[in-house]
Amino acid sequence: MRIASLLRVAAAASLCAPSAIAQVATRPTVDVGDEWRFAVYYTVPTSEPSRTWRIVSVGAQRIEATENGEPLTLTPELNVLDSPRASESNPRALSFPMEVGNAWRYRSDWVFKPKKSNGSFDVDVRVVSYEKVRVPAGEFEAFKLVATAAISGTSPVNSRYEAESRTTYWYAPSARAIVRSIHHNPYLGTSTVELVSLQLRN
Repeated sequence: MRIASLLRVAAAASLCAPSAIAQVATRPTVDVGDEWRFAVYYTVPTSEPSRTWRIVSVGAQRIEATENGEPLTLTPELNVLDSPRASESNPRALSFPMEVGNAWRYRSDWVFKPKKSNGSFDVDVRVVSYEKVRVPAGEFEAFKLVATAAISGTSPVNSRYEAESRTTYWYAPSARAIVRSIHHNPYLGTSTVELVSLQLRN
């Protein structure tokens, strides 16, 4: 009787395994030709892809890719160093190995090309949970991260400004990508990016 009870407890625990067992993600590896397509929207949700990333070459210090055919440079941890929209000196939205409870802080200089603005921010990032998230590309097991940034900068519109932004995003190890990101900036509004499809060579 006691053995049967223990077996029932073990079986019940196994049903909770995805949330009960500590999940750890190592730094992802990507290959030339890997591709991700994203939908980007501000108010009305859409699953129509408007941003495509494709890996062109993989080096020890950086990864060269394209975003909608234009140059895109990533760190080995898939943080964006330079894109058609923006560049950063020290991007660390993702840091590996990753597990729930991890937290880090970083400072980075940035340039936002469409508005010809630039500045720096101090960012605090926390990995708050490991959960399922559904996006147009499907359902993924993902780490949920929250980043708050104290921003200071200059732009042609506002000669000098300070603000705080908040980004909630989900990194899925199986997709080797942030599959959803919700970013709020008091000057730019709220934008959402979701993964629509992906093609990984390995």
